[in-house]
Amino acid sequence: MIILGIDPGTITMGYGIIAVGDDDEVSPVDFGALSCSPRSPIGERLHYLYVELDRIIGRCQPAAVAIEQPFVAKNVKTALTIGRAQAVAILAAAGKDIATYEYTPTQVKQRIANYGASSKSQVQEMVRLQLGLSEVPQPSDAADALAVAICHFREVRLKELLAGGR
Repeated sequence: MIILGIDPGTITMGYGIIAVGDDDEVSPVDFGALSCSPRSPIGERLHYLYVELDRIIGRCQPAAVAIEQPFVAKNVKTALTIGRAQAVAILAAAGKDIATYEYTPTQVKQRIANYGASSKSQVQEMVRLQLGLSEVPQPSDAADALAVAICHFREVRLKELLAGGR
């Protein structure tokens, strides 16, 4: 199973692709960040993000797209802006008939580091360890996107186990 994780943003959008083997072994396939000029009009940035996500989805053919939800409590304006990028990711996946799943930052931290209040660096180090990488993925948006993808796999696996699956 291939899972695409997205850390949405209208200036930098992280993406991380993982493969899950029959033995539930998780391995990295690709990761990186799509970057836009902050001076570009929002419509231009959203279009660029859509086109690039469409290309990535077409290339990796994920079974699911997992997207991190914005953290609203810090800054509502920022959350609304991130929501635009989140909508672009949902639209790109829907255009290819791929299901999307959304996770809060707390859910991601809980599934990756077993603690919902983990620091960003703790989560990124756990991503490195769980994927067997020599370094924390860079940029940090890519590491965050990989964390979202791993979170989705762990969430699906937990639901299967609770339902009496293998």
